[in-house]
Amino acid sequence: MEKTQYIWLDGQFVPWDQAQVHVLTHTLHYGLGVFEGIRCYEGTKGGAWIFRLPEHIERLFSSAHILGIEIPFPRSAIEAACVESIRINRLRAGYIRPLVFLGDGEMGLAAVQNPVRVAIAVWPWGAYLGDEGVRHGVRLKTSSFQRMHVNTFMTKAKAVGNYVNSILAAIEARKAGYDEAMMLDTEGFVAECSGENLFIVRRGVVKTPPLTSVLEGITRASVLTLLDSMAVRCVEERFTRDEAYIADEVFMTGTAAEVTPVREIDGRLIGSGMPGPITRALQERFRAVVCGEVEQYRHWLTPVD
Repeated sequence: MEKTQYIWLDGQFVPWDQAQVHVLTHTLHYGLGVFEGIRCYEGTKGGAWIFRLPEHIERLFSSAHILGIEIPFPRSAIEAACVESIRINRLRAGYIRPLVFLGDGEMGLAAVQNPVRVAIAVWPWGAYLGDEGVRHGVRLKTSSFQRMHVNTFMTKAKAVGNYVNSILAAIEARKAGYDEAMMLDTEGFVAECSGENLFIVRRGVVKTPPLTSVLEGITRASVLTLLDSMAVRCVEERFTRDEAYIADEVFMTGTAAEVTPVREIDGRLIGSGMPGPITRALQERFRAVVCGEVEQYRHWLTPVD
């Protein structure tokens, strides 16, 4: 990770190396916290644009509400701090990470009266799974770890502790020589990847799992809208891993991954083993939108300058 100059912490900017917390910070021990991942893009004609900032901050507050955490700042203040974090660090493009966590004080599982703290860090970040993955597609492995049942964890919250499940799956896949993990739900249907939503294309129809045990991805929602505008039929429907094997195309979406093609799952080539026409067209459309080239979707962009 490339350091930037300042991090916003509890209402003020502090130098990167001074943005520290105590070792007894509650969330460090027990995982009760929420976060977001947001992208800022440099516009084709100049300027910097944050993609769907209000939607990300709405999800941050929704996640906190699900976990019973009250964020001590209004949404407008968090949005403004995200914009100013990009500006004060003089970035034209990068990643924004708001984090809400419980500070030090009492210990124990039910010690939830500790102060609620908020941090926002930004840094330059390119393609999450590498430029080669974006161009040629990545390899997935079906994980031995299932996505959590809806009554085991709160699946609509982007919660800190939930990501232990994702980390175990991602490490397992990478140790086996794959780029990413494909995760099934507790009934054996495809859910999502360790940090991305998943789509397949079969016989001209795009499918993605319904929002039962998966996070409500903001890039996922954007892609559904873009596919509709491209006159591509898309349905939210359960499917099995073997249907993914015989799909014509597979791709993942997420703030970090953006639109990343999948060329192989569990040693089986997807289609021709190269990104397909719908995936390619979607990548081009998405890139144009986030760089401010499509007037129809400029309302998705928050200007930094």
